[in-house]
Amino acid sequence: MQLIDGKSTAAQIKQEIAAEVEKMVAAGQKRPHLAAVLVGHDGGSETYVAAKVKACEVCGFKSSLIRFEDDVTEQQLLDTIAQLNADPDVDGFIVQLPLPKHIDEQKIIEAIDYRKDVDGFHPINVGRLSIGLPCFRSATPQGILTLLERYGVPTRGKHCVVIGRSNIVGKPVAMMLMQKGNPGNCTVTVCHSATQNLKDITRQADILIAAIGSPEFVKEDMVKDGVTIIDVGTTRLPSTATKSGWKLHGDVDFEHVAPHCAFITPVPGGVGPMTIVSLMKNTLLAAQHAIYK
Repeated sequence: MQLIDGKSTAAQIKQEIAAEVEKMVAAGQKRPHLAAVLVGHDGGSETYVAAKVKACEVCGFKSSLIRFEDDVTEQQLLDTIAQLNADPDVDGFIVQLPLPKHIDEQKIIEAIDYRKDVDGFHPINVGRLSIGLPCFRSATPQGILTLLERYGVPTRGKHCVVIGRSNIVGKPVAMMLMQKGNPGNCTVTVCHSATQNLKDITRQADILIAAIGSPEFVKEDMVKDGVTIIDVGTTRLPSTATKSGWKLHGDVDFEHVAPHCAFITPVPGGVGPMTIVSLMKNTLLAAQHAIYK
């Protein structure tokens, strides 16, 4: 069993990005600029955005954080997005999800200029992804493919089973892995809450991607020997063993499943760091006008 270390891989890629940024600056170009809009004080969102700001520093990016309280109106958010769309110094920006219930998340996503949509959530980017055109790819799925590539996990002709059909992970990672390329050329099965005989399907997987947000859902009897497992889950559960009072748990029962794996990602330290570094990569591409001229 080989552990897929997303933390060290992400650190290496950040250094690669930083070197590219310094080349840009030396050539007289401006530093890439990533902006983030954060609404409220959700603990997970606060941690995630703080990690993005820190990653910007390591990569040599300029970063901006725009904060609102939970009672911000939808129109105030839309006005802020319009300002960021029009700001030539901002190469890319994100609106951290989830948003308060009184705000239409899809309306917010669609208001973002798709050429600055470094989260890869805008329908234009999703549509271009679906037919294999250049686009900003959703950060978590792109991070997963980068890990598969850098660890030399074979994908061509392999059966990949994805548990979860979210717009952020399940659907886009399925599309990416079925397309031609490396990583890619997989036969992909997407499972969800209405899937029958789930265990029979997951036991066929050469690559199993768990992205449902249900801690330790994938058990030992659901996998075959030699499987590669990518655990996307990050559920906070109370813990007396940590100073914070909580501990992150993945969607996979790591202790019992790992001995059966050829490769497996841990939680934390697996997919999470790669999500952030993929966002940095998208921002670099935006600053270089590498996707949209």
